[in-house]
Amino acid sequence: MGDKAHTHPGAAGRAQAADRPTSVRNVVLVGHSGSGKTTLVEALALTAGAVNRAGRVEDGGTVSDHDEIEHRQQRSVQLSLVPVEWNGIKVNLLDTPGYADFVGELRAGLRAADAALFVVSAADGVDGSTRMVWDECAAVGMPRAIVVTHLEAARADFEEMNRICAETFGGDDPDAVLPLYLPLRGPEGPDGHAPVTGLIGLLTRKLFDYAGGERVAHEPVGDQVPLIEEARGRLIEGIISESEDETLMDRYLGGEDVDVKTLIDDAERAVARGVFFPVLAAAPAAPGARQGLGTVELLDLITNGFPTPLEHGTPQVTTLDGRPRELKPCDPDAPLVAEVVKTSSDPYVGRLSLVRVFSGTLRADQTVHVSGHGLTDRGHEDHDVDERVGALSTPFGKVQRPVSHVIAGDLACVAKLSRAETGDTLSAKDDPLVMEPWEMPDPLLPLAIEAHSKADEDKLSQGLSRLVAEDPTMRLEQNQDTHQVVLWCLGEAHADVALERLRSRYGVQVDVVPHRVSLRETFGGRASGRGRHVKQSGGHGQFAICEIEVEPLPNGSGVEFVDKVVGGAVPRQFVPSVEKGVRAQARKGVAAGHPLVDVRVTLLDGKAHSVDSSDAAFQTAGALALREAAAEAKIHLLEPVAEVSVLVGDDYVGAVMSDLSGRRGRVLGTEQSPGGRTLIRAEVPEIEIGRYAVDLRSLSHGTARFSRRYVRHEPMPPQVAERVKGEARAAS
Repeated sequence: MGDKAHTHPGAAGRAQAADRPTSVRNVVLVGHSGSGKTTLVEALALTAGAVNRAGRVEDGGTVSDHDEIEHRQQRSVQLSLVPVEWNGIKVNLLDTPGYADFVGELRAGLRAADAALFVVSAADGVDGSTRMVWDECAAVGMPRAIVVTHLEAARADFEEMNRICAETFGGDDPDAVLPLYLPLRGPEGPDGHAPVTGLIGLLTRKLFDYAGGERVAHEPVGDQVPLIEEARGRLIEGIISESEDETLMDRYLGGEDVDVKTLIDDAERAVARGVFFPVLAAAPAAPGARQGLGTVELLDLITNGFPTPLEHGTPQVTTLDGRPRELKPCDPDAPLVAEVVKTSSDPYVGRLSLVRVFSGTLRADQTVHVSGHGLTDRGHEDHDVDERVGALSTPFGKVQRPVSHVIAGDLACVAKLSRAETGDTLSAKDDPLVMEPWEMPDPLLPLAIEAHSKADEDKLSQGLSRLVAEDPTMRLEQNQDTHQVVLWCLGEAHADVALERLRSRYGVQVDVVPHRVSLRETFGGRASGRGRHVKQSGGHGQFAICEIEVEPLPNGSGVEFVDKVVGGAVPRQFVPSVEKGVRAQARKGVAAGHPLVDVRVTLLDGKAHSVDSSDAAFQTAGALALREAAAEAKIHLLEPVAEVSVLVGDDYVGAVMSDLSGRRGRVLGTEQSPGGRTLIRAEVPEIEIGRYAVDLRSLSHGTARFSRRYVRHEPMPPQVAERVKGEARAAS
């Protein structure tokens, strides 16, 4: 954090396996799409000596994620790990996507990390989704720091960005968010813009010049001195106010010149405790340069100020039968508990699992117990099996460097865990344990798909199962009512990536079709029907006649069948056949092909033949009778209604409520929530919220969240019902 001596690990990819938890730092990078997270990771790796001057791994792999989809979309779509070494400390940099559709990857990164770097653009500011993630980190006390990027932009203003960060992230204590360094600008260019060429260290009162491609320390001169003193005084007060030494503030206010080492040590302890949030600046190195601006300072902060895995509590662990299990935090000699934070498929090595070890030591070729995460409601297979660990490696772009073991606190890739999915727990086979799963957002955008050809149909099931194994934010549904295969996603970009992975990774071509909600049909009043199935075509004939009456029942009653035949007009052995035919027709529907519900069907009369009547004949007659009754009656379409809960910033409450009303929604109530947000509850027909995940994001600028749950089916308005029936007739 101060002006310290630095060593560089010379050899590429030197950061492999850690030998003790105290020599590991796990850091997740958080920020909106385009804020510069991946560029910053590359700059840090370059400074740490893990890549050559061209920004590439020495043996040819790239620092950034090698997924072809990311290259095509020009943005990160998945979590990636880049380990580097700095002053003997292994730093696991977890780069997360900034786009809201890939928040599942972000949450996985938060689970694997012990501290967070919030990357904000000096040109674009702080968006709503970044604020929400900051609040989540604050709720669990995760240490955080802020890195300001894009200082080269014409409209970049570091001082203004500091003010915004203090206001946005500081809450009731804006003095807990303060810069450690001020950018130093060089001479103005022809365009009038003065580029940032160095940093001024406020605690050390030193100037760090990056203009030559290497960090060089100087003493400040001229008008730089008063600039330093003004900002330095505020920084010192901010650090001291969070100090565990309660006498320090009195000594400082009494005129004592506090030792720089004391200030640095106090600042680092306050950062590790999650009560002080320094602001730093960073920029990538110029072509051919060794160090990017601010990267040395940032690596110093990570290694000296961020906590070790020993200081991060282990998530709750239980036995398979649910009994709590206490484990010593991050002990390499304790029972094994590790978690799969990401699953991917590699064309050469098969399934690859990125694993964070929380307790014990994971070894290559070890047999472990894989405990499923219970996401069976999302189409994921639940499982508890023993599997043999394949090779262990530490990743760097396309390169996997083998390691023999991974201790508690470290991360590594595990090959050939064929059953393990994202979120699963790995533990000792003779002492199986389960970790409490991290919170995942519900996928609320439906994507109905069909195999493009017979060849695709044969591969579709396996491709889909692999897809959901990799991504717990995706839900696979085989809808029994509409007979559609539906992938529930977080947004359009999430859906696009799913389709692309099916095609490019698993060789499955699919067609996207309109998503259908599960409608129902019911009778609007009493009606009678006569089913006559009489055929005589030589040999054994068919004879069955039945008369029924249908009447509507209250919501949720299903289909009730009543036998009121007298005198044996329909022989007793054929009454169940009539019921079977009626129920079969009810499942198929009587108007628009949707299941019939909430009716009572009463069998009143009929006729039989001593030779030609049969079970099949009376089944057919029962179905015909129900269809005839439906032709005489008014059939109502019932649509599913969901209760929608929307958590939105107060500024957007009016727009959201107006939008819900336009979707035929009924607002049930509102209530205030912390952080200037409001919870809106409404009942909305499901047919109106198929794309609500996309529309709400646009409406609230990405700051709102919603959940939904099925409530009931209720009659659809006549004009909407007629349109649906017309579409059904046209399709048939």
